[in-house]
Amino acid sequence: MKQVLTCAVVAATAMVCGAAQAQQPPNYPTKLVRFIVTYPPGGSSDVMARIIGQKLTEYWGQTVLVESRPGADGSIGMDYAARQPADGYVMVLGNFGPVVAKPLLAKVNYDWQKDFIPITRITISANILVVPVSLPVKNVKQLVALAKRHPGELTYATSGPGSMSHFAGEMFKRLAGVDMITVAYKGNALSITDVMGGQITTMFSDAVPAVQALKTGKLRALAVTSEKRWPFTPELPTLAEEGIKGFAAVNWWGILFPAGVSRPIVNKVNADVVKALATPEVKTRLGEVGVEAITSTPEQFGQFMASEAARWGKLVKETNMRVD
Repeated sequence: MKQVLTCAVVAATAMVCGAAQAQQPPNYPTKLVRFIVTYPPGGSSDVMARIIGQKLTEYWGQTVLVESRPGADGSIGMDYAARQPADGYVMVLGNFGPVVAKPLLAKVNYDWQKDFIPITRITISANILVVPVSLPVKNVKQLVALAKRHPGELTYATSGPGSMSHFAGEMFKRLAGVDMITVAYKGNALSITDVMGGQITTMFSDAVPAVQALKTGKLRALAVTSEKRWPFTPELPTLAEEGIKGFAAVNWWGILFPAGVSRPIVNKVNADVVKALATPEVKTRLGEVGVEAITSTPEQFGQFMASEAARWGKLVKETNMRVD
């Protein structure tokens, strides 16, 4: 993988890298910073950006303006951000779908390894496997048994091609050995509504809309997609606990710069975002969105995205996943 960040390449450069990290860009920022969000206003990404942007505004004394550039499952915003000046005054909130998944399924006009510099991961979130209460299953084992008795008849909804709900569904089909029909929607709200109505058999829904929909009494939650039980729904078992060994699918979000931004600015923004995410106020507000704060160095974030691309790329090839 092409390295766009040169610090911490080998142990012999540790002292040099430490000195570089200690550098602070002179008087940065001195003007408004644009924070690109690749999904529509009001969604989880938008809310996260506003929470973090507000804290950075406090730290910097300069406005961090959240700017929505939605469309094409997030890829329009990523492409737009990649073409912005590399001066540190434009950053983008990227997540699993447009950064890693979409390029695996379709041709896009950007490459995260060449066109972006990672700053830090900021949040992670499990999805929740839900079914309509009208479906005669109470747990994952019963769902698998039903799917095997009726191959090619049960359906699962996705919130869009390349979404975590899409990839989680394909992983479930492969690991559970079942044949289910994929039904793609434009957004989580429409898809989960049809699951509640019984038109769709199941869905690996984003956590927050799933928890809200469960309050209607029209849905039944069976499990979470994370490797360990999700702190916001500790009563729900993991797919692995329910017998789907090796299942782990967690959505994530992180901040990136267009390629070419100087290392001192990358270091400063990383340090300030990490500081913001450590505050009880930000942690609490993010928890209300159903996500858990998590941070990393720029290098760790880049390595993580590379591992995600390799892991999910393997699933794409094995299952012949498509965007339609």
